[in-house]
Amino acid sequence: MEHDQDEPPLPTPRGPLSRGVEAYLRTAGRLPRPEEIARAQVYGDDLQLALYLCYELHYRGFAGVSAEREWDPDLLRTRAALEHRFLSALRTDARVHDGVDEALRGLLVEPVHGTGVTHFLRDEGELWQVREYAAQRSLYHLKEADPHAWVLPRLWGRAKAGMAAVEFDEWGGGRTDRVHAQLFADLMTDLGLDTTYGRYLDAATAEALVTVNLMSLFGLHRALRGALVGHFATVEITSSPGSRRLAEAMRRTGAGPAAEHFYDEHVEADAVHEQVVRHDVIGGLLEREPHLAPDVAFGIDATEFVEDRFGARLLGDWHASRSSLYAPLTPEMTHTS
Repeated sequence: MEHDQDEPPLPTPRGPLSRGVEAYLRTAGRLPRPEEIARAQVYGDDLQLALYLCYELHYRGFAGVSAEREWDPDLLRTRAALEHRFLSALRTDARVHDGVDEALRGLLVEPVHGTGVTHFLRDEGELWQVREYAAQRSLYHLKEADPHAWVLPRLWGRAKAGMAAVEFDEWGGGRTDRVHAQLFADLMTDLGLDTTYGRYLDAATAEALVTVNLMSLFGLHRALRGALVGHFATVEITSSPGSRRLAEAMRRTGAGPAAEHFYDEHVEADAVHEQVVRHDVIGGLLEREPHLAPDVAFGIDATEFVEDRFGARLLGDWHASRSSLYAPLTPEMTHTS
């Protein structure tokens, strides 16, 4: 059977949890037991891929998997157990700030001598590292803004209007060619990467999966709407300076005009979005629901925590002159047309 372009194939399992979930999706096996989930490494490949498989049913699903699996009661119970492990760990490991203002102040301060991934790619990164970064980020950017859309029915007034305005920009302002997911696909084409949705799932590290799972976790739960807003604020506030560095990296490495344009677009757009998110989305939310302030702060802290882990993984591999991917970007994994 030929795979639908919009429904990627199921990935290779990475352990008993993801193997069990995948087998169940194929209607050929049992789901993992609670004691198996309790033993797994919470930020590890197996648990995070199992959770990613559950979440992806709410996006495009997988080829050969019935759409009815999205609301399968047994699968939802398994997902809840995976989420409980993930969320409990984040609440223990990631919480830094109690107040929103303090958490936001940390985002607004740019270090004089930055050492993160975008600094590395701007200053010394090579084209192969730029390509690896794009491949891993494609798990999110090919559905950019979609996880955040789930919060819209859960907001009111100024917060809803501000959030909708930013999302409208992310989806191209009504123009297909300006949808940010399409702009990222154009970037991937410049880099010689395959733009098929989910193509690099098998190659992506656990740390990359965690960054995407965090958005889905926050977006799918009304009780975590404050955390989702905190996540969104972190992305928008830190995007403009980071995108400026990545645009410079694209130019320096000769990545191509579409690759440059993707990040140039985010420099300008996200500088405006930052103000809307801070004043209207966060301000409007806390005006109506001030009790959600700790959740917004938690969303900010959790986002920084998982992004720092992802960055450390990339830089650790690259400084050791090795690939950050589980599967190298061979000709079979790149755009060949």
